Amino acid sequence: MIGDPRMVMIRPYGRGDDDALYDICLRTGADGDDATDLVSDPRLLGSVYVGPYLALAPGLAFVLADGEHVLGYVLGALDTVEFEAACRRSWWPALRAQHPLAPPPSGAVDAELVAHIHAPPTTPRAITSIYPSHLHIDLLPAAQGAGWGRALIETLRSALAAAGSPGVHLGVSPANTRAIGFYRRLGFVVVAADPSGATMGAPIS
Repeated sequence: MIGDPRMVMIRPYGRGDDDALYDICLRTGADGDDATDLVSDPRLLGSVYVGPYLALAPGLAFVLADGEHVLGYVLGALDTVEFEAACRRSWWPALRAQHPLAPPPSGAVDAELVAHIHAPPTTPRAITSIYPSHLHIDLLPAAQGAGWGRALIETLRSALAAAGSPGVHLGVSPANTRAIGFYRRLGFVVVAADPSGATMGAPIS
């Protein structure tokens, strides 16, 4: 629940925000719905989709807050190729030690996340050559539908433009039709797709 709407603002990420961002990732991790009951480790989703950005690109992390609660975030990486290399060097190794492939975790979602940790995908050059930056965004339901998602993305786009990026991409589940429609309204187009998901890109001007 949002408190006083006049207090809602976008601000840079701060070190005290980590737990709130991990929690939001979990509560929106099932194609925008709550994934709490789908994973046995409540920090596993955040360890994959939030933690690397806070550790390696904190200057491109922005949060939506009402003065008391964090309601959403956008996270970005300026150069996806460099970011993925940095993750291979300094983020995934510790997580692999914490989450070994065998014995398998208890749930299917856990298994997919652990597999991701041990064999993280590499973004194709055909995408990074045109859209070298990328982003992740999540908003709690209470903050949706009021223009804050657009505002978060535009905040990050401005930061990426200032850093010289010509384009940004993101990944989205094909089942999340609301998100796909939202991104299309912001100028994103599908640049790659397969049964597991789609990549959408947009220029930065």
